Amino acid sequence: MHILLTRPIEDCYEMILKFQSLGHKVSHLPLIATEGLKHESLDYNTFKGIIFTSSNAIKFLDIKSIDKKINCFCVGSATEKKARSVGFQDVFAAEGNVDNLKELILQNFNSSDGQLVYVSGEIVSSNLDQQLISEGYNIKRIINYRANPIEKFEQSFIDKLKFKMPEIVYIYSQNSAISFLNIIKNYQLESLWMDTNLMCIGEKTSAILNEIKWKKIFLFNPGEEEFLLYKI
Repeated sequence: MHILLTRPIEDCYEMILKFQSLGHKVSHLPLIATEGLKHESLDYNTFKGIIFTSSNAIKFLDIKSIDKKINCFCVGSATEKKARSVGFQDVFAAEGNVDNLKELILQNFNSSDGQLVYVSGEIVSSNLDQQLISEGYNIKRIINYRANPIEKFEQSFIDKLKFKMPEIVYIYSQNSAISFLNIIKNYQLESLWMDTNLMCIGEKTSAILNEIKWKKIFLFNPGEEEFLLYKI
């Protein structure tokens, strides 16, 4: 099976190796590049918990002054793995989406326990901080990275893609979906996806690509990529 992965290489390298070990052909088309953003300095000792909805939020965070025993809430297993790799110890991980993360926080952290800091990218799919504030929580959100679309690729790669279109494409965010749609249109690939299964995180992400004719569209959570291979 031919699989197209679209995350930055550092986020999908292990998955590329895994799929290749299973005998699949894997192509890599990174749709976004991330850059760190400056934000206000914080005294992290005033917070009793920290929230991450992306491993990029950890990547671009100066963690030296943060107590690694702080309650750490992560959206999924990949973010949890990143958090533990930089030293966080008391880590709670949801099942890959923000709704589950919200429930995880409600179950394991009382609004009276203290203030939470939410570290995220510039654009988020769900206003988690506002949802928790409506539940009585004290939340401070900081934005420490931006996702920029990658718009140009080697023509040789596009030609190879046209020659052997993938059976599966994984799309991980609304930003990625917008970038992917632009690439499809810019390189005149609109009519080539009728035998391709589109795998998206969330309905908002898949809705962006609905104008393209796909074989099927599946919704998934990070960590379910291999499982989805057996649903086709």
